Amino acid sequence: MAKEEKKAPKLRFNGYTNDWERKELNNILKINSGRDYKQLNSGNIPVYGTGGYMLSVNDKLSDTDAVGIGRKGTIDKPLYLKAPFWTVDTLFYCTSKENSDVKFIYLLFQIINWKRYDESTGVPSLSKNTISNIKTYVPKIKEQDYISKLFFSLDNTLQLHERKCEELALIKQALLQKLFPKKDEVIPEVRYKSFSAAWEQRKLGEVAHIETGKLDANAMVENGKYDFYTSGIKKYRIDIPAFKGPAITIAGNGATVGYMHLADGEFNAYQRTYVLTKFLANRHFIFSEIGNKLPRKIQQESRAGNIPYIVMDMLTDLQLFLPSIAEQEKVGELLNKLNSLITLHQRKLEKLKQLKKFLLQNMFI
Repeated sequence: MAKEEKKAPKLRFNGYTNDWERKELNNILKINSGRDYKQLNSGNIPVYGTGGYMLSVNDKLSDTDAVGIGRKGTIDKPLYLKAPFWTVDTLFYCTSKENSDVKFIYLLFQIINWKRYDESTGVPSLSKNTISNIKTYVPKIKEQDYISKLFFSLDNTLQLHERKCEELALIKQALLQKLFPKKDEVIPEVRYKSFSAAWEQRKLGEVAHIETGKLDANAMVENGKYDFYTSGIKKYRIDIPAFKGPAITIAGNGATVGYMHLADGEFNAYQRTYVLTKFLANRHFIFSEIGNKLPRKIQQESRAGNIPYIVMDMLTDLQLFLPSIAEQEKVGELLNKLNSLITLHQRKLEKLKQLKKFLLQNMFI
């Protein structure tokens, strides 16, 4: 009989030196099938599908926590299922055996390449037999517990920052609706006490110089000295500057068409990215006003079946409402502080996601 293979991860808690054992998943968990819920009445027991929560019913399939994994459709998005719950027939739910921690199983499921085990030629699918026979490395139950507590604490922090980002985005949306005039009006619903004059309509091309970027994506370098703004959300690096802030960049095409950055210092931009400089209005105010008006304009101009894009005239002729410079500065300062707070939480969230990815890569085998 061959000796069982053992191994240890790169990163682990002090005091744990035993090798991890290579086991088939059926040694540490039981795979259970979901069922149809349509015969049930409304209640307070959550029903889960491969996409997450669906609705609530009056009966349960399990009164112990489990890990959900798709039988058909979405097969690579494990769910932690807090008991009691019900799952539909396209979602297996896996409960732990005595030698395993269900929270640790959830973490294991996040590092398994589920698409590798897809058995279909059409809609992705998994079988109980396939899942049962997957081999993985597992530590003793006490080390499993320490690892799962660390990651669940990290997940709680991630969710906190996600909620903060969502809440701040809702606050910003509500403020924008109040701080800028509604359609066919020239005075906003909410404004600073010292201002009362009506806002004036101006074209964007009248209050900012607009041009396009100079280079294609091949100009990007890994450790460039300057920011390089493309048609995406992410900033890249480049060695050749062409613009100097303060500026606004606007993605001109692609999935993120209309996405904007505030650009400062020397930078460059992709040839299908628009660059706004030489402002005759407050930049932070303009940034928010464009964000209010441009998405609607892009939607109006888009043609069925085509990828949305921006042409120069769409920007130069974009109608904005502007108050006095003094009021612009007040509103712009407020919105800039809110945008900075949103960006701060987004960066924290991204760093936490990178930390979790690093830990998953180094605390598991």
